[in-house]
Amino acid sequence: MKTVCLIGRPNVGKSSIFNRLIKEKKSIILSEPGVTRDRIYGVVNYKGKKFNLIDTGGIHDDSSDLKQQDITIQASLAIFEADTILFVTDGIDYINDDDKKIRDMLKKSGKEVIVVVNKIDNEERKNNIYSFYELGFSKVMGVSAEHNLGFEELLNVLTENILVNEEVDNDILKFCFIGRPNVGKSSLINALLNEDRVIVSDEAGTTRDAVDTKFTYDKKEYIAIDTAGMRKKGRVFETIEKYSLLRSMKAMERSDVCVLVVDATTGIIEHDKHILSYAMEAGKGIVICVNKWDTVKKPNEDLKKWKQELEVYFKFVPYLNFVFVSAKTKKRLADLMNNINEAYENNRKEIKTNLLNDVIVEAVSLHEPPSYKGKRLKIYFTHQTATKPPKFTFYVNNKKLVHFSYERYLENKIRESFDLVGTPIILQFKNKKEDK
Repeated sequence: MKTVCLIGRPNVGKSSIFNRLIKEKKSIILSEPGVTRDRIYGVVNYKGKKFNLIDTGGIHDDSSDLKQQDITIQASLAIFEADTILFVTDGIDYINDDDKKIRDMLKKSGKEVIVVVNKIDNEERKNNIYSFYELGFSKVMGVSAEHNLGFEELLNVLTENILVNEEVDNDILKFCFIGRPNVGKSSLINALLNEDRVIVSDEAGTTRDAVDTKFTYDKKEYIAIDTAGMRKKGRVFETIEKYSLLRSMKAMERSDVCVLVVDATTGIIEHDKHILSYAMEAGKGIVICVNKWDTVKKPNEDLKKWKQELEVYFKFVPYLNFVFVSAKTKKRLADLMNNINEAYENNRKEIKTNLLNDVIVEAVSLHEPPSYKGKRLKIYFTHQTATKPPKFTFYVNNKKLVHFSYERYLENKIRESFDLVGTPIILQFKNKKEDK
């Protein structure tokens, strides 16, 4: 899928343009320069054509600023990954030294560059667009993120070479191993393949890129994706490691199931939860795999203790299964594959509307929603509106009356009634009068 990134100096409106293009408020918008420091990702869907979009922090010429150095590195990685770059400039202002620094950076990249002049919302400012051709790029377009002007023309240019539904959804299950460095992700792939196709080393960080491997298991085809170990932010120093993190994130996006690998020799740490959250946000099927179980001296006695510890650490995802395996001895690999298949099927499960509504009606009769200021939530109708992950839309009298505890209660009731082990689900509430 095509990748587009937004590059520019601080306060030119990159995050506002990003939010307009993905049609949701994902990037933080503040007048203070430098708010967006890390890359932020989204997917743009325009008339059935899709592309990845990356937002970056504002670049300015201050080599002594350590935060600015990090922003510049992040932006450089986004440029490296992108097919097309949107060079965002300020239509109210003139070209300054920061714009010229960015121009030089983009010229060296050799990528397609479109100069996007923001804040063009009247005739006088439209005339300012022509001065931005001085930057030396052939494509210059004016938009106004605040007033939603010029975006249809920009999207037509960005998607002109993209086919509708370009990505063909095939039946091959794709799963990736995610986790900290040196937990045995590559070893697990080699164990499944019965060969050393992926480099395995005791040195943390051996895998720098995402590696796809097609194989057959129990007469069914799979694609296994090995990813680089995901370190804590404060421990990511090298540029190449930051690029590895980007590749791991993209590997998760194109996978159907993410397997979080935990190391039995080091135990669970807080960062494991952080890595898991990436897969949850991506809406993927998930399995938690404890590797190196062969190193546990009393496996039968320790199994109960480990399960209790996992349930405490991952209590926010009680719908996930735990698998205890050994890549070295290949013990319980069949259990791992069974759980991957289950998470895959449940992530794309479709539930009939009449069955779903029966469950919700019964749930409400057993436990009425709490009243708030004399008003009580009423649920009129529920149906499934998406898969991967399953999404359920509730039409109600007033969505502001939905308390988080009651939303959790409804989710639990849905999970009790339908097998949704291994997948997150989304509950959406709409007022009855909203356009369905």
